[in-house]
Amino acid sequence: MSKEILDAKTLRSMLIGGTENMRTSSAEINDLNVFPVPDGDTGTNMTMTLDGGLTEIINDDDSSVGDLMDHFARGVLLGARGNSGVILSQILAGITDSLKGCETVDARTLAEAYRGGIKKSYDAVRNPTEGTILTVFRESTEYAAANIDEHSTIDDFYRLHIEEAQRSLARTKDILPVLTEADVVDSGGAGYLAIAVGMYLSLTGKMKVDALSETAAPRANKVDLDAFTRDSVLEFGYCTEFLLRLTTAKVDPDNFEVSTITDELTAMGGDSIVAYKNGDIVKVHVHTRAPGEVLNACQRYGEFLTLKIENMSLEHNEEEAKKREKPKKREKLSVLAVASGDGVCALFGDMGASGIISGGQTANPSTEEFIEAFRRYDAEDIIVLPNNKNVFLAANQAAELYDAARVHIVPTKNLMQGYAALSVITPGITDIDTLVRNATRAASEVVDCEVTRAVRHVTIGGKEINEGDYIAISGGEIVATDDSARSALLSMLSGLDMDDYEIITVFAGAEVTPDERADLIDELEELYPDHEVIAYEGGQEIYDYYVAVE
Repeated sequence: MSKEILDAKTLRSMLIGGTENMRTSSAEINDLNVFPVPDGDTGTNMTMTLDGGLTEIINDDDSSVGDLMDHFARGVLLGARGNSGVILSQILAGITDSLKGCETVDARTLAEAYRGGIKKSYDAVRNPTEGTILTVFRESTEYAAANIDEHSTIDDFYRLHIEEAQRSLARTKDILPVLTEADVVDSGGAGYLAIAVGMYLSLTGKMKVDALSETAAPRANKVDLDAFTRDSVLEFGYCTEFLLRLTTAKVDPDNFEVSTITDELTAMGGDSIVAYKNGDIVKVHVHTRAPGEVLNACQRYGEFLTLKIENMSLEHNEEEAKKREKPKKREKLSVLAVASGDGVCALFGDMGASGIISGGQTANPSTEEFIEAFRRYDAEDIIVLPNNKNVFLAANQAAELYDAARVHIVPTKNLMQGYAALSVITPGITDIDTLVRNATRAASEVVDCEVTRAVRHVTIGGKEINEGDYIAISGGEIVATDDSARSALLSMLSGLDMDDYEIITVFAGAEVTPDERADLIDELEELYPDHEVIAYEGGQEIYDYYVAVE
């Protein structure tokens, strides 16, 4: 039956359905990568972005659409990863702004809220590019809004919205030449369509929201393992949580009473017991000194789907230790760099980075991770090197949300630009604006190159690339292909007027052997005797070599 009014309970199921459909589609969306390299991460980023929203509404009992969206959008904002994830967070923020104070909404009110999402998301991007998630959301929203009236249902709005989103997504291939040539649609737009479809399937009852989704575990907290030593005494027991699937081999799932479990856990001395049943899945939370006994008892009724056991004494001791810590003198300047690869991270630390935010290709840090780093490396001024074009929006969003320091984002698009920027950042300089300008200039002047292997056949930039070919990417374009990583790198360098440069810095990836690295350096020194050649064991995945030419 079509719904004329959208309430919080239905919206909650729709948000879960959208997230689950995004999760199911994430691998396919990751593959919608213009370059034939194994680092597509849009699907993963958007899924993890939505997971941030789910963690905020799992245990809430919001009775209004406005409150539910407010909590969900806040979680998505903090969990936003990658450019598409950040844009998605702004879409939801715009929708939420329009729904404040709403207990329920009808189709026309919902359409106006979605129009608020258009404005908010476009305003969040300095130079909006059409043919992306922005276009798909805007066109589908405008179409649906223009084709509903006072008699339309919530189902009507989403059906129209999705019909146009499908058409809009197909058109992205015609809008952006790079998508046309690579024969793919926009990955962010595809991600948005997957979310909308999941929401609609849940709304119409065609997707049953599993209890496993409704009780997804919140983001794990990092704990200090040294807070509980060999001499510690267990004082607070274990926080034990699990999802138990009741099985017909052990009980009658349909007629099983959850009080069977709660009574047994109470008799065992359990505390803070919460248990409820959804279909044939039972969610259990209990504080106990003997989690093994709890698990053995409950396994008599079924099998575990998820399981989490945390030492509450460890967490308590960690909090007490934090309280006893003497406040550190606040630094004047902290420099934070996004990086991956043990060698690269160590080098950046040696060059003066106060902290490393783990991430880069395939592992973009979230807005919240940036904010946590800002707090950890507290300073009056914080300079951030995103070192990835897909990380910049999350870093910028974190900077806007954080008001305890002046945060400066240097728009570094890759690790080579980050390396160049870091080389001119001198902590002793008090003129931060000049420091940021110098770092930005250094990043823009370096010639960057990444060498990796193609994972599919494609024609791009007029070059036909076969699966297995090595490709050299510089300035966001494929500039050379060859049958070895070394040859592709040398081919890229041969296209430069090397008289304009003095230094060649090479970061060897995790798959490059010491002998291969040594042979390459010998060849570079022979080919370019007037240049300084520097080599590091970068340890990065996917890319055999990063190269910075200065």
